[in-house]
Amino acid sequence: MPNSTDEPGTPETGHVELAVVGAGPAGLAAAVTAADHGLDVVLLDAATAPGGQYYRSPADGLGATRPGALHHDWRTFTELSARLAAHRDAGTIRHLAGHQVWTVERTGDGDWILHAVTGADTEVRTAVRARRILLATGAHERQLPFPGWTLPGVVGAAGAQAMLKSGLVLPGSRIVVAGSGPLLQAVALSLTRAGAQVPALVEAAGYRAYARAPRVLAANPGKAAEGARFAAELARARVRVLSHRAVTAVHGDERVEAVTVSRVDHRWRPLAGTGRRIACDALAVGHGLVPQLDLAVAVGCGTRPGPDGTHAVTLDEQLRTTVPGVWAAGESGGIGGLELALHEGELAALSIVREVRGGVRRREARRAVALRRSRRRLRAFADLMGAVHRPGPGWREGLTDETEVCRCEEVTAGRIRTACEELGAGDTRTVKLLTRAGMGWCQGRTCGFAVRELAAAHGGGQEPGGPDRRPLACPVKLSTLADLSGPG
Repeated sequence: MPNSTDEPGTPETGHVELAVVGAGPAGLAAAVTAADHGLDVVLLDAATAPGGQYYRSPADGLGATRPGALHHDWRTFTELSARLAAHRDAGTIRHLAGHQVWTVERTGDGDWILHAVTGADTEVRTAVRARRILLATGAHERQLPFPGWTLPGVVGAAGAQAMLKSGLVLPGSRIVVAGSGPLLQAVALSLTRAGAQVPALVEAAGYRAYARAPRVLAANPGKAAEGARFAAELARARVRVLSHRAVTAVHGDERVEAVTVSRVDHRWRPLAGTGRRIACDALAVGHGLVPQLDLAVAVGCGTRPGPDGTHAVTLDEQLRTTVPGVWAAGESGGIGGLELALHEGELAALSIVREVRGGVRRREARRAVALRRSRRRLRAFADLMGAVHRPGPGWREGLTDETEVCRCEEVTAGRIRTACEELGAGDTRTVKLLTRAGMGWCQGRTCGFAVRELAAAHGGGQEPGGPDRRPLACPVKLSTLADLSGPG
């Protein structure tokens, strides 16, 4: 096929009406709904199989007989997968698995060109031209540093769940689950069901704070019921739930042997003399999720601050971003969970269908109205959840000068404090230039939140608003950049 973008070595897959980036719950729901209504769709995803992080499945070679046992609402995923397979067979959806979209550009005629790479050893380049794009890029886990968090045996809470879902392995046999957010309950239950012992679930916030919004709870009775089921199952599994507490130290020579759990106040400041040692051989820790916004920010989409301390894409009720021709769904618009992601994916697809056709049928219009109503209800609960579990500023007080903040570049809290208090750094960018914090392989995805918080605390509180801006959504070779720029 001719390469209309004039990119040496980058074949173009052709022109489509809609390109969906991300094959998690939101992306899957969007792609199959758009194809159901006659749109030509390309679905690009970095993973080799659909499902995203939520519906991550074991490799075929592992011989898992009941992969659905590790997931909530597996039936929905099997139905979406069947619809995707049917559309692939019919040619109405092209599923480009293992394709990581690293940048997006707009052409002079208003189309979008999505540049993707695939292949581990030999990087193969692909370009997709689309009239419209839908970003369903999901989220990554938020980590807060503390003494000992780099010791082998400390893993992300979501990472522990991913190990179990995709590899059927556990990070240890006696695992403390810690951090903040409702994900911790799901992780603890998954680990116990797989045979691990979880002596404690350590939550820095408190679940009673949900009672401050009775109307939101009343509008979402299923959420309260789910929380009650989780609590009952945790009790049966003999998992102690310790609220208003945090892991303040990890102990061990070559790997985790124990953790110290301390009580924290409402600002998450550790209270002296409250530390308690818990023996374990692994720690699964996380403090919620952060929307993956690299591509959205790169194309110019507006963002908004969320109640959980992260930023999300600004969306209208039709799931349109501030950039014409670009929609977003799922965690890109704010962390909200599975049900919200599925509803937003379908709603975004109906919005795109309406624009392509110039209108929708009565049945589709009624469905869109119902989805918008559900979205408002679920978003209200997501905002409540984010506010309840938002990290308090006092967590910084537990960091020693030797505590590593940026693991890639081995930058300690002491070096960041020195950059701010002695070298005049007043924002994250200057801290980065002086210390290399956030300049490693992950490009600040792991340490970015912590570095910003420390820079704001010790640099005069001059932190700029908005999410991190990265020119590339993933690492690519220099040859790929050279091809994109063309001759000369």
